[in-house]
Amino acid sequence: MGVKKTDIVLLDDKGIRCDGRKIDEPRNIMIKAGVLKNANGSAYIEFGENKILAGVFGPRDVHPKHLANTDRGILRCRYHMEPFSVSERKNPAPSRREIEISKVIKEALEPAVMLENFPRTVVDVYIEVLQADGGSRCAALDAAAVALADAGIPMRDMVSACAAGKVADTIVLDINNEEDQEGQADMPVAYMPNLEKVTLLQLDGVLTPAEYKKCIETAINGCKIVYEIQKKALKDKFFGDMPQ
Repeated sequence: MGVKKTDIVLLDDKGIRCDGRKIDEPRNIMIKAGVLKNANGSAYIEFGENKILAGVFGPRDVHPKHLANTDRGILRCRYHMEPFSVSERKNPAPSRREIEISKVIKEALEPAVMLENFPRTVVDVYIEVLQADGGSRCAALDAAAVALADAGIPMRDMVSACAAGKVADTIVLDINNEEDQEGQADMPVAYMPNLEKVTLLQLDGVLTPAEYKKCIETAINGCKIVYEIQKKALKDKFFGDMPQ
């Protein structure tokens, strides 16, 4: 990431971004819980042009047995991009980036999941990226957290994720693919809204101390917006048919 020569106007003189949004405006977000009948919990998210499915299985026995933890459960996450998820066909084998994002998502979810409640078991989270745009790791995290809640896995709090970044010397919320490619910084953040704790913070790019602080605040504001949409998805799943 860095300042590159481009014909795209990332931010015009009226403060409007290349996709028509204001600097503090997220892309359109839609989440639906309970979309897979064969999973214990599941969710589908559209976050801008990202389209992602998450399925949760467990808690269930660990195989092979020697991997089991006698004191707590294990959380396993797999982030996988379908070959057709990007403009040029992707090799279906796991890439280095997918392995890294799988690890990042697992570590962002672990503080929320009460693994001590089910020792010797494993909870598997499978994430399939059907269509990728900028910010797919945050969108995947949002879907995975809803799928865990849909599965009834005990959690201390929801995990909500959103990125902020620096574009045309301005801190903006939820950078899209063009801003990710041509902008100056990208900061994905995952946050537990009720506990007010950050579970993921990455930074690609260079920020001043003041910009760094503003970028975190902007991303957390985005997480709070996502949290409301996550709550609505779960309410619609479990209480959608109840009379008002």
